[in-house]
Amino acid sequence: MRKVALAGACVLAVAVAGAAVAVLTDGGAGAATPAAATQVGVPATAAITRQDLVDTKTVSGALTYSGERQVTAGAAGTLTWVAAEGAAVRRGRALFRTDRKPTILLYGKLPLYRDLRLGVEDGPDVEQLERNLAALGYDGFTVDDEFTYATYEAVVEWQEDNGLPETGRVDAAQVVFLPSAVRVTDARGELGARTAPGQQVLTVSGLDRVVHVDLDTDDQTLAKKGAKVTVELPGGEKAAGKITSVGTVARTAKDSTTVDVDITLDKKPRTKLDQAPVEVELVSERREDVLAVPVEALLALREGGFGVEIVEGARTRLLPVKVGAFGSGLVEISGDGLAEGMKVGVPAA
Repeated sequence: MRKVALAGACVLAVAVAGAAVAVLTDGGAGAATPAAATQVGVPATAAITRQDLVDTKTVSGALTYSGERQVTAGAAGTLTWVAAEGAAVRRGRALFRTDRKPTILLYGKLPLYRDLRLGVEDGPDVEQLERNLAALGYDGFTVDDEFTYATYEAVVEWQEDNGLPETGRVDAAQVVFLPSAVRVTDARGELGARTAPGQQVLTVSGLDRVVHVDLDTDDQTLAKKGAKVTVELPGGEKAAGKITSVGTVARTAKDSTTVDVDITLDKKPRTKLDQAPVEVELVSERREDVLAVPVEALLALREGGFGVEIVEGARTRLLPVKVGAFGSGLVEISGDGLAEGMKVGVPAA
């Protein structure tokens, strides 16, 4: 719940506390001395400070992995091996096997939309393939957008090393292009299951940890790309982070409408759990160079509004104040007669 609401609860608690609560007379100008102060002595005090005040709101999220996407089969057949959930798969490694033939992960942003072979038209997908072959240690060709006979020979060698038919032709049954190494988040395909082109076999994600928040659209103004946040992780671990993306498409589920917000942590978290629940502290409002007192210093006034009990030596007086932002257990106050360093009464506890 928002800290403003919590602060309001604190104010109400103070307002009904009994002897510690003072009220203005009906005239509103003269302040009555609290009974507790005259009978017991000088109350406990806190200083009015001048500082920046940050109001925050805490929302729920989940610690997960970046860039989730689906991997589909490129050919019909029987699944004979599937990478396990939680496994990390890097360039040149198999994601799954159909009829014992591997479908191998290669790096690239461009999906394999055509077979790559001798005679194919020049294009960036050819260069993407050659870049991967070079990274895996195959040579004898120039990394460019042309599929030459040297490229063909490198492909045949790569196919031989991986137990694939040595055709010199690369198709969707043999490779999947993804931007980087992946982590298997869901192994949909079961051993022995029949597959068909386009049928989902795996769900994978990136290896980087991110915090994902389904943020209510009413709070969308709190999430700005690049803004710093604080995240409370499982086990009480706290981590600093930065908002890296804010969705522009609202999603409606049950009684709420949300947008996607992703947060990158400054340091790698200790927990290895996926979808672990976390709490994210977003900055709602920042007030600079204001007078502030502890929330519990506020007193409810009979005619409405709030005041603070000014303590000057053995004497006390009640001063009405205007309340501003809340944050970190403090509240912004303003009004005539207030100054930094003045003492205000607070509950002894």
